Amino acid sequence: MSRQEIDLATTEADIGMRTRRRVLGDAHVDRALAEASAFDAPFQKLITDGAWGQIWSRPDLSTRERSMVTIALLAGLGHWDEVAMHVRATANTGARPEDVREVLLHVAVYAGVPAANRAFKIVKDTYAQMGVAL
Repeated sequence: MSRQEIDLATTEADIGMRTRRRVLGDAHVDRALAEASAFDAPFQKLITDGAWGQIWSRPDLSTRERSMVTIALLAGLGHWDEVAMHVRATANTGARPEDVREVLLHVAVYAGVPAANRAFKIVKDTYAQMGVAL
């Protein structure tokens, strides 16, 4: 859903929550919110409003493209749990295993072979858990 399709009175929190649920799935978001405490609730609001409401909801890249960029950045930075989470999200974003392979090849060149090597292992394991044949 693009910003143009969303009523202008809708808040970034609403936009962000819709986008977050569409990409990550209700089960993941419900679990994250249920596990939130008074201590980390402001963080949940930050990522929902900022990452999902202001960045992932922008119209100039598709959800598929944002998914691929996100996986590449997370792999390059070594955020392995987040790589797996966003690979699982490819079931909702339209990014294909071939797309993920291509972004990991970019990671190898621009962020280093060790990062790409680890990411390939995590991606293969995650797709196997999802029942996706590679």
